Amino acid sequence: MVRALVTTVAAAAVCAVLSCWLVLVGWSLMGDAVSHAVLPGVVLAYILGLPFTVGALVAGVLAVVLIGGLRGTSRIKEDASIGIVFTSLFALGLVLISVTPSQTNLSHIVFGNVLGISPAEQLQICALAVVALTVMVLKRRDLTLYAFDPLHTQAIGLSPRALGALLLGLLAVTSVVALQVVGVVLVVAMLITPGATAHLLTDRFGVMLVLAPSMSVTCSVVGIYLSYWLDASPGGLVVLAHSAAFALAYLLSPAHGVLGGRLAARRRRSSESSSSVPPACPPTTTS
Repeated sequence: MVRALVTTVAAAAVCAVLSCWLVLVGWSLMGDAVSHAVLPGVVLAYILGLPFTVGALVAGVLAVVLIGGLRGTSRIKEDASIGIVFTSLFALGLVLISVTPSQTNLSHIVFGNVLGISPAEQLQICALAVVALTVMVLKRRDLTLYAFDPLHTQAIGLSPRALGALLLGLLAVTSVVALQVVGVVLVVAMLITPGATAHLLTDRFGVMLVLAPSMSVTCSVVGIYLSYWLDASPGGLVVLAHSAAFALAYLLSPAHGVLGGRLAARRRRSSESSSSVPPACPPTTTS
């Protein structure tokens, strides 16, 4: 449980920070693609006797390169190239699992097994999380400018292509970090939901970068404890806790929530109507 808590908190923090940029750039589907495409790399790493992290990282980078190459050298648009690459690689991973004799239950890669993480795997995950988080902190200004205005990024001498490649590389590393916590299927939830939730709660990106990881870490701890008391899947409950936080923000956010926004608009209209009432005229006197 201690290893599960530490690993989940590390994965939640780095995924939440990256999700802020993914939501702004509109790369939600890209996160889904990379998280699914790492499956064959994990299986091949097991066959070759390498750490799962190495195979997942290589497969994630390969998926990013294939998507970019297919998009840039053909008439295929980005969404179609993403769908083709990630479904092909994910299917390859499933086939490799089915034909690989193993004493290890490789289906844990698909659905997650945070309670079965070894100390060596925990060290690898935390090291990758620290590296990815450090790069994002150091390059946060450039990545934020790229997310909001790529043309202005190029005008001031920065390379939008290089920043996009950096963001894709961070996406591959972060997918590997979250892989063993919630599995391939649910990685996209940790990569998108925290940023989307924070985006509903604030209009300031600096606040968003603090709010998203804080909320994600809290939801992850709640999910791990619920899995202990309910004897249920920890990865699934972590994602459900994130989903519950998003639902509350969607309904009750003061500025952008469905109910909170209506209440705020009603209060604003009532205050405007009360302020627009002309003052009463003083009584006139006759001589």
